[in-house]
Amino acid sequence: MDEQPERLLDHINDPSDLRKLTVDQLPQVCEELRQFIIDEVSHNPGHFGASLGVVDLTVALHYTYQTPYDLLVWDVGHQAYGHKILTGRRDVFHTNRKYKGISGFPKPSESEYDTFGVGHSSTSISAALGMSVAARLKGETDRKIVAVIGDGAMTGGMAFEGLNNAAVNKSDLLVILNDNNMAIDPNVGGMSNYLLNISKSKTYNKLKNEVWEGLGKLNGFGPKARRWVQKTENALKSMLLKQSNLFEGMGLRYFGPVDGHNVKYLTEVLESLRQIPGPKLLHVITKKGKGFKQAEINQTQFHAPGPFNKETGELLECECAVNKPPKFQNVFGQTIIELAEQNEKIVAITPAMPSGCSLNLMMEKMPHRTFDVGIAEQHAVTFSAGLAKQGMLPFCNIYSTFMQRAYDQIIHDVALQNLNVVFCLDRGGIVGADGPTHHGVFDLAYMRSIPNMTVAAPMDEVELRNMMYTAQLENMGPFSIRYPRGCGCIVNWQQPMEKIEPGKGRQLSEGDDMAILSIGTTGIYASRAVKMLAKDGFSVAHFDLRFVKPLDEEMLHTIFRKYQKVLTVEDGVILGGFGSAIIEFMIHNGYCSKVVTLGVPDRFIEQGKVEELHRECGYDQQGIYHSSLELLQK
Repeated sequence: MDEQPERLLDHINDPSDLRKLTVDQLPQVCEELRQFIIDEVSHNPGHFGASLGVVDLTVALHYTYQTPYDLLVWDVGHQAYGHKILTGRRDVFHTNRKYKGISGFPKPSESEYDTFGVGHSSTSISAALGMSVAARLKGETDRKIVAVIGDGAMTGGMAFEGLNNAAVNKSDLLVILNDNNMAIDPNVGGMSNYLLNISKSKTYNKLKNEVWEGLGKLNGFGPKARRWVQKTENALKSMLLKQSNLFEGMGLRYFGPVDGHNVKYLTEVLESLRQIPGPKLLHVITKKGKGFKQAEINQTQFHAPGPFNKETGELLECECAVNKPPKFQNVFGQTIIELAEQNEKIVAITPAMPSGCSLNLMMEKMPHRTFDVGIAEQHAVTFSAGLAKQGMLPFCNIYSTFMQRAYDQIIHDVALQNLNVVFCLDRGGIVGADGPTHHGVFDLAYMRSIPNMTVAAPMDEVELRNMMYTAQLENMGPFSIRYPRGCGCIVNWQQPMEKIEPGKGRQLSEGDDMAILSIGTTGIYASRAVKMLAKDGFSVAHFDLRFVKPLDEEMLHTIFRKYQKVLTVEDGVILGGFGSAIIEFMIHNGYCSKVVTLGVPDRFIEQGKVEELHRECGYDQQGIYHSSLELLQK
């Protein structure tokens, strides 16, 4: 019986161990690293395709650069699983994205190899440039800085702000564009087409071969090498008269495109680029999901697929099975089609998340009225404002955590002009395993501070439909609707839509001892807690306010006249949020009730299951029950 070859990965506890290997051993490391990721993510779900696609580049980078002294900045963060495994976290990778486990994104407090925290997109070049300038100011002339940007992040405007500044600073910075033509869904827009044209260009590929063959023949990097490189650059510039190169035009030396799945060749390229000073960009072509056939074919599905059979690629479970409530995002996706069929002014906008927010349903049925603008939240909001200014009715669907990136546009371009843009904030509240970079816990607080803004949160699927219907009526102005990731509580949700008067809440149960005021899906927890309290002999009223702004002042006057004990519940930050709004009302109107606020405390909440994190924050069913008991017994 043939003996199995020794697994090299088992002996790599940090990149210094990797650098002890020969270049000829690196393909084996890549194969083992891919298999390790497949084995782990198949039963412990996480971001899959992006990390598989960048395995060869990850190995080449840690082999070539002296990490952690040399600094690697990853963008977007879910490319970094291979990086984490090679940098001392192989034996704890089974805790990835779990409660009290390691983060699914680079996290400096977790490892010195994670040089910059990142969960959002398009930040790496700016951060790496800052690090490069800092190294220069500190006299660290031998320290190399590399930004790895990919998975659609180059469609974000901030990336180009960084590139523009990098060229002026003339810092010794290498930007690696990991070009797989994908975000979660396929990349869109002019930049995607431009990169595709470069990768197919015979002129650039011919020049690429000449550059690297020339570098390979040079003995060192003396005056002869510099003259040769300059000669090559001059040849490139002459070709630019016929074929423009954006990056060269911005003042960065452009190299590539190169094969991102040839690890031995990548080490040669990176070693050569180490010797070339100044800002430069290496264009690397990769395939998302590389090494797992089903992930290569179904790249969107295998971006973050959930548990799957690693032999067949079959997905093993679905969050919302038959005869269970649907995901909120799917209710949104089907409802907006119904509304758009009735109202020809309705259009839909998403920044690179059509599948994630279920706008892909409308995109298939009404492609001319559905717009994927790439990872560009600021543009998405102002683009929506332009549509609204000319009489269209845009539904701008952005995850709550990503809407933070367009806060100025919400204020300056929408609210200040009182434009009827409907902001649909998916993934509102605690989202689970993605952790603090993705929890959508700030929107209730930051939206309620904006004049002209209506801020709503449905408790269930029927309420979501009614709020969407209400938001598209005449003269509604800026309108924010936030709802969580995952499923609600109503199976038969496809009921006729009705208008909800903005600022009107509803009473769900009566009681005399105290009142619980909830917003959004926390009302489900609150309703269960009220039933538990009833079994203990307490009579508790429950009010679903539905709107944080405007508040139902008539209802609140009734509540504070009757109840001396009030508890508020929200799936968002306590500071400045729903509970704060209730207390402000009480104080401004001269009431003196005892108010307890439950929600996300003033700290960043780590990753874990949603139920675990709600329990930690104290506003799950048991938390509401125990807090109510304490309040009742005072």
